[in-house]
Amino acid sequence: MRTGLVFGLALAAASPTGAAWAEVKLSGSFVADATCPATQAIKSGKNPGNISTDAGQSYELLAGNKDAPTHYLILVPGADPERRWVKVDCGHVSGASTMPTAPAPADREKSAAPASGKPEYVLALSWQPAFCETKPGKTECKAQTAAGFDATHFTLHGLWPQPNGNFYCLVAAADKANDNPAHWQDLPPVELEPNTRSELDQVMPGTASDLDRHEWIKHGTCYGKSQQEYFSDALNLTRAVNASPVRDLFTQKIGRVLTSDQIRAAFDSAFGPGAGERVRVSCLNDRSSGRRLIGELTLGLAGPIGPNSALSKLLLASAPTNDAGCPKGTIDPIEFQ
Repeated sequence: MRTGLVFGLALAAASPTGAAWAEVKLSGSFVADATCPATQAIKSGKNPGNISTDAGQSYELLAGNKDAPTHYLILVPGADPERRWVKVDCGHVSGASTMPTAPAPADREKSAAPASGKPEYVLALSWQPAFCETKPGKTECKAQTAAGFDATHFTLHGLWPQPNGNFYCLVAAADKANDNPAHWQDLPPVELEPNTRSELDQVMPGTASDLDRHEWIKHGTCYGKSQQEYFSDALNLTRAVNASPVRDLFTQKIGRVLTSDQIRAAFDSAFGPGAGERVRVSCLNDRSSGRRLIGELTLGLAGPIGPNSALSKLLLASAPTNDAGCPKGTIDPIEFQ
């Protein structure tokens, strides 16, 4: 039996702005893995009081915004209002269940239809210097050097089976409870062949903080393959991007501003027309310098992934995203600004 959320009937609910979304009532707890905005509204991002979650803090879980949620509605004591929306990738759920309401026949028929063309996986690639500007205390960030791999290459954040919310498959409750950054070292170690381990430690600098253990527990357990296959597949895909004109574009623009249109055009050049439409760009705000930094690329993929899979085919088999993400940002150099 898979662990995770089983969703019931989507109930219509009005947003504070008057728009409507499909709210799926849930119960249980949401445990924040990071400090994330807790907003009153999803679309506008309205956030009275500038409320954020606290990493490691547990919150009462109230609902998801749809059957395969992108956001959870949680209760934040002391906030005004207390009901707030957070992105699902900000944390994980514990003891979640839905209200015991059976879906209507039309809903059952819709959910049984194949999700043709939709992303089956998301490959998340980080620009490590930008990440480290916001997390300078991390072990891997303290170890950065100008000659290091992460100074001029994309680093691996994770390979995430979709839909969003497909987490913690057959994972023990104790491991889910330990899946926050303060306790990643308490998660079971990831066992890999020596060559794979060596490459992963280079391409995923966060292994110094046990990011690999977190990625396996939360996402890899839903991949349907062994730890060796999961990380080998992720490394192969990352290698393809780092060997492409996309990486060349980033290294040429270090210290300068790059737009999402330029990034998507580079994907078109590297992996075929339309590939860039499957890429979303995320930015980070460096509060110390006031700069907006390009921090991550997420690539929508579809189709079987294996040792000989072509990234171009996986990208083009997935549905385009209408959201290009962050319009523009600076490509951060390795040293702290």
